[in-house]
Amino acid sequence: QVKLVESGGGLVQPGGSLRLSCSASGFTLDNYHVGWFRQAPGKERERVSSCINMADGKSVCADLVKGRFTLYRNTANSTITVYLQMTSLEPEDTAVYYCAADTWAAAVVAGTAKYWGQGTQVAVSS
Repeated sequence: QVKLVESGGGLVQPGGSLRLSCSASGFTLDNYHVGWFRQAPGKERERVSSCINMADGKSVCADLVKGRFTLYRNTANSTITVYLQMTSLEPEDTAVYYCAADTWAAAVVAGTAKYWGQGTQVAVSS
């Protein structure tokens, strides 16, 4: 089955950190543009970070939560895992977080990517 699988969510106190992970099942993330999104209760889904592959082999990443959230990729044993490192978490960061991937960059940026994970809950509370 072709899908994305996230992990790493949980309950954290304000000011704490979490690292979310996203891996692909049934396909490889090579040549895919990737992004992280979140949806809080009663709110629309929003993009928090994305990395677009460029023709020169580099990636252009945009972290919309400046200075606190960072998307990065790691390759181990030929498997690419996409991470979202979150620091200085605030109660307003409470949401279900999703990773997304598509071979079309615009789809990732627009939130209409082909592949989505099932979501992982992040709760920030004291």
